[in-house]
Amino acid sequence: METMNPDSATLNSDADSEPLIHPTDSEQSSQTFESTPKKTRSDVRTLREIGRRRTFAIISHPDAGKTTLTEKLLLFGGAIKQAGAVKSRKTERKATSDFLSIEQERGISVSSSVMKFNYKGYEVNLLDTPGHKDFSEDTYRVLTAVDCAVMIIDSAKGVEPQTRKLMEVCRMRNTPIITFINKLDREGMDPLSLFEDVEDKLQIECTPITWPIGMGKRFKGVYHLQKHSLGLFAPGYSPKDGDGILINDLDDPLLDKSLGKQAEELRDDIELIEGASDPFNMEEYLKGSQTPVFFGSAINNFGVREMLDSFVEMAPPPGIRKASTRDVAPDEPAFTGFTFKIQANMDPAHRDRIAFFRICSGKFTRGMKVRHHRINKDVILSNATIFMAQERSNIDEAYPGDIIGIHNHGTIKIGDTFTEKEPLKFLGIPSFAPEHFRRVLLKNPMKTKALQKGLLQLAEEGTIQVFRPKINNDYILGAVGVLQFDVTMARLAAEYNVDAAHEPVDLSVARWITCENEAKLKEFIRKNEASIAIDSEGWITFLTTSEYQLGFAIEAWPDIKFHKTREYN
Repeated sequence: METMNPDSATLNSDADSEPLIHPTDSEQSSQTFESTPKKTRSDVRTLREIGRRRTFAIISHPDAGKTTLTEKLLLFGGAIKQAGAVKSRKTERKATSDFLSIEQERGISVSSSVMKFNYKGYEVNLLDTPGHKDFSEDTYRVLTAVDCAVMIIDSAKGVEPQTRKLMEVCRMRNTPIITFINKLDREGMDPLSLFEDVEDKLQIECTPITWPIGMGKRFKGVYHLQKHSLGLFAPGYSPKDGDGILINDLDDPLLDKSLGKQAEELRDDIELIEGASDPFNMEEYLKGSQTPVFFGSAINNFGVREMLDSFVEMAPPPGIRKASTRDVAPDEPAFTGFTFKIQANMDPAHRDRIAFFRICSGKFTRGMKVRHHRINKDVILSNATIFMAQERSNIDEAYPGDIIGIHNHGTIKIGDTFTEKEPLKFLGIPSFAPEHFRRVLLKNPMKTKALQKGLLQLAEEGTIQVFRPKINNDYILGAVGVLQFDVTMARLAAEYNVDAAHEPVDLSVARWITCENEAKLKEFIRKNEASIAIDSEGWITFLTTSEYQLGFAIEAWPDIKFHKTREYN
């Protein structure tokens, strides 16, 4: 594993919140690429296709109902005929978006799935992200590839810790957020208290689009404030059940006939919220300061249609993406895209590795030649696929906003940029310093090469971080969450036939290090050799036992910069 020059990437320092940009990037930003085609608008069909795209992620705290809502959106979108419920994960009918065996065994999502479906003339790209906090890095990377997000809140629990962390990531990019308050078929917090909780903890204004009629045993349905329609709740409500009862106004006798005593409660609620809440403002929503709110019960399919109908109208089409040298608009004719995820062995029978691309501009066509800028080579994109969880199909063309998969033979990494000509580097795909560490114990020394291959590929996916200390041949694993270690061992056994275990190691802090003075960097490495390791990307890393020891090193070596995050190469 060769050591790469640590100054060749974008990093965030413990001392500096702003990213450090390699000098080459800064110099290029002021240049005009003579080989770059004029930034004219694409043809009419491409512009129409861009306008039809809706690319989003679903974010939530674990157990808020994320996978269930994902499958119900697919159900209402006609992409599947039957959706598995969370409670049936361990039965034969597994959740559609969970394809790894460890996910099926534990009933959690630990990888991101990509699903595409058509709804009312819109092409929807849905990215189902891991809900478990130990796999938040994958979610952070997925959020770099979407144009908006749907946030799920458990009506009984309100805003939970993982939701707050994910919201912070969305806020960094001003990602528009639609909120779905779930599990109204159970007793929970009243809607106004939920609004107060969201606004207080997430610092985003709530504006209701639908309003619940009761909850738990008294849950009768949702009233759409904009369309003045009433959807009556019944467990197992299906897409064939229509759009609910149309009510011209709240004085309609049909309301009393349908709801009885709860009709008057609804009238009082609507009068209160119309006077207390601000109306929906598209501009505020698009800049991430207001969230339209929907209520429902995903496990019973209810309130999902109302949210999906409004989502395709409210969600923004593909927007401008930031690169190191300039902003890239989706209607530029030249093809550009970047890799935000690598997934190995989606099909265990073929031991395949898929690189997930976000198309940023131009039109993809099968067999097109593009430039892979990190390795500085032209490649032919001949076998692109689209996904419906574990199902996939080949495609001949795709447009900005689409997520496509390319077969990867080990040359594509997270963060790689592909364009037709212009040397671009899309920004904002983070890698975070791990917080937990383990030493790998290989039970069969004859499997050393298989272990090395497996760890390298899992590190390229972002599943785990791998460090090789300078003073020995150990493999040290680093992770943001401890469950990642169990997933790594399970996947090594299932996908690489490697029987390995892990044991604690006396480490708790890792920082990537850089220094403008090469002599000082070499001196630091020589005097701290026992704490120096090289990660799977070749970056020099300082590993130590505590924040106190890190602080001591920072004070003793002012020329050395210690970085808590870095961007993928």
